[in-house]
Amino acid sequence: MKFLEKYNNNKNIRFDSFKETIKLCLERGFKTIVETGTARGKMKFFFIRNYNWKDGMSTIIFAEYAHNIDGLLHTCDISQNNIKNAKSFTKKFNKNVKFYLDDSINFLKNFKSKIDLLYLDSFDGHDVQRASKHQLEEAKSSIDKLHEKSLILLDDKGAKTIYSLKYFQDNGFKKIFETKFQVLLSK
Repeated sequence: MKFLEKYNNNKNIRFDSFKETIKLCLERGFKTIVETGTARGKMKFFFIRNYNWKDGMSTIIFAEYAHNIDGLLHTCDISQNNIKNAKSFTKKFNKNVKFYLDDSINFLKNFKSKIDLLYLDSFDGHDVQRASKHQLEEAKSSIDKLHEKSLILLDDKGAKTIYSLKYFQDNGFKKIFETKFQVLLSK
């Protein structure tokens, strides 16, 4: 868990959620992480890619965790540019990260393995209804890939989670950790 401290930046408003999630992943011996929506980063000047701390740094954190425990992060995004940026940020962990250029709902429907940690963070939450409906469809597409000890981390609480949170709770998952921005669930 020491590797996490480098991500404890005062701009990383999601750090507490990620720290709790990684702690539980370690305790449960989790190796398969699925993320919808890669860490986009931001462009500075012309072609210099920088971290975007306000995005939370999920892809980089999960990639380093996967590297440390010889696991695998599966991360999906519809933007080739976002994937390009995330590949740049995670290049030292590339053997532990698999990128998918696809719609997250389609990606989750076709994912074949059981998921230890599911992180839903695709679709910007500016349009709360559309984002929440999209996350609900992600939840429905992934529910049969989860197991009794799976963790689910939902991002943008209130902006995307209106329907998915209830859906997961109706399927036996309970809130185990919550911040202003994220909700962590488990059975």
